[in-house]
Amino acid sequence: MSGHNKWSSIKHKKGAADAKRGKIFTKIVKEIIVSARDGGGDPDMNPRLRIAIAAAKAANMPNSNVEKAIKRGTGEIEGVSYDSYTYEGYGHGGVAIIVETLTDNKQRTVAEVRHAFSKYGGNLAESGSVSWMFDQKGLILIKKDDIDEDEIMMEALEAGADDIATTDEFYEIYTPYAELHNVLTKLEKTDYTIENAELTRIPQNTINADDFAEKLFRLLDFMEDLDDVQKVYANYEVSDEVMAKLAEN
Repeated sequence: MSGHNKWSSIKHKKGAADAKRGKIFTKIVKEIIVSARDGGGDPDMNPRLRIAIAAAKAANMPNSNVEKAIKRGTGEIEGVSYDSYTYEGYGHGGVAIIVETLTDNKQRTVAEVRHAFSKYGGNLAESGSVSWMFDQKGLILIKKDDIDEDEIMMEALEAGADDIATTDEFYEIYTPYAELHNVLTKLEKTDYTIENAELTRIPQNTINADDFAEKLFRLLDFMEDLDDVQKVYANYEVSDEVMAKLAEN
């Protein structure tokens, strides 16, 4: 669930697809468990759970997995208890990095995060050192299909979104952090194909990473693949030319 990160698009080979899918399922299950534990098992009354279930559907997770995770969260089924911790640090070129985790062992997780930073040229920093560089937002991805941009912009703004961007495949609908659930509920009533919805962090400013992109991506890849890590955010940008070269390697 690292969300909307550029490095994800160049990393994964077909041979690792199943392993990657398993890791994604594990991260989503953890989020569902914690969401149900903290807010109850009814997604209509629990926005965080509703968003986690939407992520499960986007990942094609079987309904049985979702139902078991909810029951574990509400205590109907015994299971491991997870807590959330956020770590902050710096990568190459002073790129700010935020790492969100869910874990049953804080000591193990912080040791793994610290090791990832040090092994790949970054360093773990104190809490609050970089989080101020990011704005917390809701993000909804809608398939472009044949949707008119002006039409969806009007619909999204009327639903409560505060910005919209486009990629080759999707419209990116950004919402205030606390309004993601409400905007998602309104857009679900349309005929649009909603690919995913999640809470995210948007950097206020970015650092050009063209000169050290490959090294930075190694750090981000390694961090993202840690079992306890849910999402990783970094305030970098890379040119299309450099991304194309990296994709060829």
